[in-house]
Amino acid sequence: MKKPFKKTWMIASAFTLGMAVLTPLQAGATTLETKDSNINVQIEQKISGTIKEVFGDGINLKGIDGENYFISFSKFSNEQIEKMNLVVGQEISIEGKVVDDYSDFYTFEVYKKDLPKEVTKEDLGKLEKLFNEIKKLEKEASDDVDKEVTEEELEKKYEEIEKVYEEMYKITKPYILANWQPETFEQYLEGFGFSEGNIAIKDNDKKQLQAIYEEWVKLEKSGDEEKANVKYEELYTILQPYLDELYPPQTFEEYMEGMELDIPAETMAKLKTLYEDAQKAENDENMELSETVWNQFHDLLSQFIEPLTFEEYMSDYDFEVSKEDKEQLKKLYEEAMKLENEKAEEKWEAFYNILEPYFALNKEILFFASKLTINNQDYLPQSE
Repeated sequence: MKKPFKKTWMIASAFTLGMAVLTPLQAGATTLETKDSNINVQIEQKISGTIKEVFGDGINLKGIDGENYFISFSKFSNEQIEKMNLVVGQEISIEGKVVDDYSDFYTFEVYKKDLPKEVTKEDLGKLEKLFNEIKKLEKEASDDVDKEVTEEELEKKYEEIEKVYEEMYKITKPYILANWQPETFEQYLEGFGFSEGNIAIKDNDKKQLQAIYEEWVKLEKSGDEEKANVKYEELYTILQPYLDELYPPQTFEEYMEGMELDIPAETMAKLKTLYEDAQKAENDENMELSETVWNQFHDLLSQFIEPLTFEEYMSDYDFEVSKEDKEQLKKLYEEAMKLENEKAEEKWEAFYNILEPYFALNKEILFFASKLTINNQDYLPQSE
C-alpha cells in the first residue's frame, strides 16, 4: 500500500512548536540593530502559483518557483474561506510565513477565533497558558515517538494532555453554554430527513421525543453532562427503528453492484453468506466476530480483484524516478504483490527506501497564510 503522508491533527488541533524552516523564501528576513542587541525580524514572505487541490481550510499550490506548497488558511474564518471560492487551476498570490510542521498552523490566535466574544481577558490569559502547555507536551510526545519509547510512556503523556484539555474546557464551558442557541425540536427532527424518506413518526413517539429533547436541552444548559447524555441515549432508543427504516443496511447485491469481477457462482454464494453473517454480528454488537467475518469476506473477495500494475501505482506520484530506480522499484513491487505478511513487508520497506529521497525532494513546503490576493481582491483575517 502507498506510504501515508503525515498530516495528523491531534484531537481538536495539532500542537508542535517549531522555528520556521530556512528556505530561499526567507531572504526577506532582516536584522534591526538596537542599543542592546541584534533582533531578527521576519518580514512576511510572498508566493504565487496555481491551485492544485482544495481542502477545508487549505490548498495544495504549485508555485511559480517550481516548489510544491501546502497553504493553510486557518487564520481566516469559514465565511471568508467560502467567499474566496477557491478552485483548482486558479492563480493566486499569498503572503505569510513558512512553518516546520502542520501543527504550527494551530496557534492560540487560531484557537481563540472560535471562542465566544464574552471570554474575559483574564480567562484568555489562563487559556493561552494552558494552550502553550499542551503545545509543549505534544512536542515532547512527538519526540518520544521518534525515540521509540514504550506505549505506556506515550499513554502517560497523552493523559497529561487530556488533563490540560479538561482544564481549558472548564474555563470555556460556561461561555459556550451561555451562547448556545439550541434548535427547536421541530428543527432537530427535520435534520434527520425523515420527511424526505416518507417516514412518518408515530404521534405517541413524537410527543415522547419532544419531552425528552426539551429535558435534554435543560440539562445541557445547566451543565449536567452526565444526566444529559442519559437523556440523549433515550432519544436514540426511540429514534433507532425509524433510522433503520430510513437507512436500511446495504444488501449484498447492492454492495457488489458495479464490480466487474469474474467470480464463480459457488464463491459468490459463499461471499453472500459471509456478508450477511458480518452484518448480523454488527447488529448483535458482537464486534469481535464482525471483524473476523469481514476479514474472511475481504480476503476471499480480494482473490478476484486485479491489483494495480506498477505503472498505475506510480502514476499517482507527480515526480519522475530515474530509469535505474524505476527498474528496481518495479521488481520489488511485483515481488511484494505476490507475497504476504513479513516477507511482503521486507519488499515494501526496500521499495520505500528507494522512494524516500524522492519524497524528501518533493516534500511540500508548509505556508501559513496571512493574506490572499485573488483576481486583484485582497483577503485578510478578520481579526487583523
